[in-house]
Amino acid sequence: TYAAYAYTTALNYLLGDRSHGTTIGDTAVVYWSEEGDERYQNIFACVSEPTMENQEIVDGVFKNLAEGKAVAAQDVQDSLDMDRKFYILGLAPNAARLAVRFFYQDSFGNILKHIKEHYDRMEIVRPAADAVEYLGMWRMLQETVNKKSRDKKPVPSMSGAVYRAIISGSRYPASLYQAVLGRIRAEQDDGDSRIYKITRGRAAIIKAYLLKNGNEKEEITMALNEDSNNTAYILGREFAVLEAIQEDANPGINATIKDKYFNSACATPAAIFPILFKLKNSHIKKMNNGAKEIYYEKILGDLQGRLTVAEGQKAACPRRLTLEEQGMFILGYYHQTQKRYEKKIKEEA
Repeated sequence: TYAAYAYTTALNYLLGDRSHGTTIGDTAVVYWSEEGDERYQNIFACVSEPTMENQEIVDGVFKNLAEGKAVAAQDVQDSLDMDRKFYILGLAPNAARLAVRFFYQDSFGNILKHIKEHYDRMEIVRPAADAVEYLGMWRMLQETVNKKSRDKKPVPSMSGAVYRAIISGSRYPASLYQAVLGRIRAEQDDGDSRIYKITRGRAAIIKAYLLKNGNEKEEITMALNEDSNNTAYILGREFAVLEAIQEDANPGINATIKDKYFNSACATPAAIFPILFKLKNSHIKKMNNGAKEIYYEKILGDLQGRLTVAEGQKAACPRRLTLEEQGMFILGYYHQTQKRYEKKIKEEA
């Protein structure tokens, strides 16, 4: 009787503390430190769900952590004990009862370290208008949701598994990667509704997943890797260049090759790229700009040459790409596209 009273009283207190808790999908997450020091909760709240207002605090925490310095709460000079036990509990409704999605305990320093490692893996070149450095767990999971659906909650079981993977430093669940690829396949760019097929968040999740769970870690960088000979990555870059050629030849075009061919090019490149290169030839002729023609042909020539190096024979497209290779294709496309926008911004400046 006492145990039931004690845990329900403590749990109700934690659930009622809106500043030190969050909801991920259908999972309510509460956390506390040994001895109940709120400063640990404050830092964890900032780090796990960064906002535009607390980016500097998060930066300071991670910088001190990386340099082996003491981490202090923003309102108190005393440093926090990195060996202090910290507890994180995820609860979900289950009929008239509660289901424990996860219960994780570790030293506060280890938990911060795991979250920092996650953000490092998620770090990727971002559009000039995107000022958010750290994508918190809630924002990250929103990348798996259909923006047009009424229910904008991520899959409950996946949400809990992703949260636990981040705080424990373990491998991401495969369901996260599959959900992101699924949204990329399903969506088309719609600027009016602010819906985009490949977002910074989705590219970041793919990068993080492949770094943690994949086999091509040395090829994966934050921004464009011009030295990469990874076949899928090069094909993604080529697709971005072919799209840029089409847009330069047809300014203001509503639908590009991305809308019609991206999914199939990503999955079965050998069947699609010959079509894309035929379209490219007509787009180049229509462009009627010698300097641009040379510029684009030089880029494509270099990329085709890298495909030859990668295959060790005549340049060829694979018939099919695995799920991991499709992720590399998307990263190559995203990196090349961001490089192009970066160049445009510099020219306008």
